[in-house]
Amino acid sequence: MSRPVISVRDLVKTYGKVEAVRGIDLEVGAGEIFGFLGPNGAGKSTTISILCTLIRPTSGVSQVAGFDVRRDPSSVRARIGLVFQDPSLDGQLTGRENLEFHAYLYGLPAATRKQRIDDALSIVDLTDRASSTVLTYSGGMRRRLEIARGILHYPQVLFLDEPTLGLDPQTRKNIWDYLHAVRAREHITIFMTTHYMDEAEFCDRIAIIDQGKIVALGTPAELKTKVGGDVVTITTPDTTVAAEQLRAIMHLDSTEVDGTLRVEVADSASFVPRLFSELTVPISAVSARRPSLDDVFLKLTGRAIREQANTSLDTMRNMGRIWGGGRR
Repeated sequence: MSRPVISVRDLVKTYGKVEAVRGIDLEVGAGEIFGFLGPNGAGKSTTISILCTLIRPTSGVSQVAGFDVRRDPSSVRARIGLVFQDPSLDGQLTGRENLEFHAYLYGLPAATRKQRIDDALSIVDLTDRASSTVLTYSGGMRRRLEIARGILHYPQVLFLDEPTLGLDPQTRKNIWDYLHAVRAREHITIFMTTHYMDEAEFCDRIAIIDQGKIVALGTPAELKTKVGGDVVTITTPDTTVAAEQLRAIMHLDSTEVDGTLRVEVADSASFVPRLFSELTVPISAVSARRPSLDDVFLKLTGRAIREQANTSLDTMRNMGRIWGGGRR
C-alpha cells in the first residue's frame, strides 16, 4: 500500500457506558477507494464523523492528510470533501450558483474560481445544466452535483456516505463511472460507506465493522475466501427441522435468511444429491453459487446488511454548526 493518507490507531468513542467504537486500527493509502461496511449501530458513522472532525474521539490517534483530527481539525477540514447521504443543495439556486457559494466558503481565489467550477461541472457531465435550478434536477443529477461540490476545492480525501442510496441501477452505475473519473483525474482518495454489496466490489479494499470493532479488512477477493467453497440456498417448509438434520446428519451449520437456509460446502455438485437423499424434510428449491460479499458479511456479523432506517440529517446539521464556528 502507498503511504497512508488516513491513519487510525486504537480509536475509541464512548457515550457514557456505551462503546460506539472500540479500538479501531486502519490505514488507507493515497488514491484508494476504501469501503466501510457495517450494520446499523456498528460504529461506522461514528468513525467517519471522527475522521471528518464532526465529533471528538474519546481516545486514540487519527490522522487525515497528515493532520491530527483532534489537534488540527481546521487543516483536516480544508483537505477533505464531504458528500452525505441526505441532499444538502439549495434547490432554489442553479447548479453553478451552488458551486459558487461553496467555492466562496472555501476561499477559492476569484481568479481561478470560474475555471475550477467549469472543470468540476465537466467531470460530472453537468455543463449543459449549470444554469438550471437544482429543483429541476433528477436525483442522479443532484448526486453528481454534490460530488462536483465535494471535489471543488481539490480535497485529498473525499468522504461519501451512501453515495447512491435510493438511485436506480443505471444511475448508480453512472455515478460510479463519475467517481472513477474523479479519482483518475484528481488523484484523490475515496472513503465511502455503502449498503449495496455490488458497489463494494468497486472498492480496492473493504473494512467490515461490527459492534464497534473491525472484524475483517481486505480486498473483495480476499474477503470472499473467508467463505469456504460454494454457498447453497435451501428452500423448505420446515427450516427448523432441516437445520437440525443438516447439523446431525451432514455436520453442517446453516444460517436462516428470509425463510431459507444457507450452508457453505466445498463442492455443491456432490452436496446437492446428498441433500435430497439424506434429509427427510421436503425441499422446494435449491440453488448454488460462488460466495459473494453478502455471504462474507453474513458469516462475520451474523446478520444480513440492511438499508439504514435513520439518515445523516443530524450529522449534516452538526457539520454546519461545527464548520460555522460553533463549539466542537
